[in-house]
Formats: sequence, structure tokens, C-alpha cells
Amino acid sequence: MKEISSPLNKDDVLKLKAGDIVYVTGEILTARDKAHIRILEFLQEGKELPFELNCRIIYHCGPLMKKEGEWVAVSAGPTTSARMNASTKKILEKIDCIGIIGKGGMDEEVVRALNGKGIYLAYTGGAGALAAKAIKRVRGVHWEDLGMAEAVWVLEVEKFGPCIVGIDAHGNSLYSEISKRVEENFKNIISKI
Repeated sequence: MKEISSPLNKDDVLKLKAGDIVYVTGEILTARDKAHIRILEFLQEGKELPFELNCRIIYHCGPLMKKEGEWVAVSAGPTTSARMNASTKKILEKIDCIGIIGKGGMDEEVVRALNGKGIYLAYTGGAGALAAKAIKRVRGVHWEDLGMAEAVWVLEVEKFGPCIVGIDAHGNSLYSEISKRVEENFKNIISKI
């Protein structure tokens, strides 16, 4: 079990290996489909983002929030990361170091784009209430016009996890390994029929 802090230190990111169990402390940013599209628009138009992406962690999450004087997370489970494959690859071209948290993994193009600069952390789906307990404070929210689930929430977390390094910064992907094993087992079963 390892702990990492956000903002990220690139050397720490490069030390992580696929399969490591990780807890995150520090700042994470939620972002789903619409936020990724807007991030790309800003980057392509040369506009300054209202938040820093480099050395940060993006959490594929559409949290349920309530206002109790300040914003409080009620539930903050991960959403399916594959929906952000195309935009993530383009965003990764513009940054030096990143972490991504989500569920379900990402495609081989993202695996290649993370090489030397980033990691993908898998968090268990259906554990939104548990995730919310690790959120100690909502530091801010950007692009509320996108709606609660699609806005970019800046969250301060403490020991967020457990997360598993599903894709490391060296081109290793647990998702690819599992797919290969399933395919091999399927071929073995078919060959015996």
C-alpha cells in the first residue's frame, strides 16, 4: 500500500507500478464528458483554464453535492472512464504529469499517452458514499453552467481509496493483461470443443 499526494510529484508517479494499491491525499478535480470537451476547447483556443491540470489528478466523477453553508459531497463514486478516451488523449498532449481516477480503464491510445507522464487509478464503482467520506472539503467549483454532475469540483481528499494502479506510466495496463488472459482462456476452451 502506498500514499501519494496531489499536486503530484512526477518522480512518485514514475515509481508506481500496475497493481499497486494507492491512497490519495490532496487536491483532485472531478471532470466528466462535458468538462473534458470544455477543457479541450480552452486548450485549443489558447485560453487559460480556471484550474491547474499539470501534476493534478482528474477524477471521472459526477458527484452529488448539497449546500450546508458550504458545499458537501453526499456521494462521489466514479463514472466509466472509457467515455473520455478521445478527449483524454488530446489533453495528455498538453501536460507533463497527471493522475486519473475512474472505473473500467481506458483504451490503448490513452495507455500510450500516459507513458512517461501519468497513471490511471481504478476506484470501485458503487462506492460513492465511501468516496464522499474521504472528501474533507470542497475547495471550489468551476463551470456550474454544465450542471452539478458535469461541473469541475475541486476537492480536498484525505486517504482517498483504496485505488489500484490500473495503468502505470510505463505502458503497463491491468485491463490489457486481463483481456489477453480472457482471450487465451477462450481460445483454449474453443480448441477443446
